[in-house]
Amino acid sequence: MATDARRLSFLLAVHRAGGVLAAADLLHVTPSAVSQQIQRLEMEEGVTVLDRGPRGVTLTPAGRVLAEAAERIEAELVSARKELATLGDDVAGTVTVASFQTVTVSVLVPALVALKDEHPGVDVVIKDMEYADGVRALRAGEVDVVLHERDEHTKPNAGRGHRDLPVLDEPWWLAIPTSMPTPSSLHELDGVRWVGPDPGTAAARALGRLGAEIGVEPVVRHSFYDFGVALALVAAGEGVALLPALALRAGVPDGVEVVTMPGLGSRRIVARHRQTRHEPGPAVATVLEAVVDAAARLGLG
Repeated sequence: MATDARRLSFLLAVHRAGGVLAAADLLHVTPSAVSQQIQRLEMEEGVTVLDRGPRGVTLTPAGRVLAEAAERIEAELVSARKELATLGDDVAGTVTVASFQTVTVSVLVPALVALKDEHPGVDVVIKDMEYADGVRALRAGEVDVVLHERDEHTKPNAGRGHRDLPVLDEPWWLAIPTSMPTPSSLHELDGVRWVGPDPGTAAARALGRLGAEIGVEPVVRHSFYDFGVALALVAAGEGVALLPALALRAGVPDGVEVVTMPGLGSRRIVARHRQTRHEPGPAVATVLEAVVDAAARLGLG
């Protein structure tokens, strides 16, 4: 008996959600409907796809094979939708994107300009939001995409039903006062005074990582959230700052030298969106593609 490919989507939902109940919520069906589809899939294939235990369910080896096949089918369908979207100018819809200053200016606005020419039916709404607020809005369906940052060494944390699409890797650079000797290695930063990033930012996590590699706790005098504030403090000789490349595209003020060296790493910009049987839709997929293309044109990574 040939397998009905639609049943694979139920298995994939159980795999992603971690259980039948959570999969039912994800698919907006009853738990019994999910269980029935899984049972029919097992009958059609003649294998057991789930290990059912008191603590929940896990995929059997056969179940993992079928779940991987389901993921490939899903990827092919997404690719096909993108190709269909390019066949005409009928891709339309409003896409709301939560972002933050440096990425909005350097990546999102150029993407928006390109979309106006190539897909005039796609209307992009930009909201300047903190990461936590953006994620809550994504879960609530108030935004479609959240652009956020993380240090390259930070593990991904997209929740169930969401996917993180890498957009850009940009190097971390050091901004130092011109009165300071130019360091050539991380260990020459032992004992320097830092203009410290806001604790909730990727720069703060990167600075903590550098401190661990150097073996000392960074000495922080001031703190900043806005990169312009950091550069002004560095120019005044108040310390050294760790900044992403996008923060320096507008220029470097007098009194500041930009230094790069091995070990600084990079900041990763990621686009988080909903990933379900029906999402991302053509309009959201088109915006994501335009954002990735705009980032690639920067030539930063």
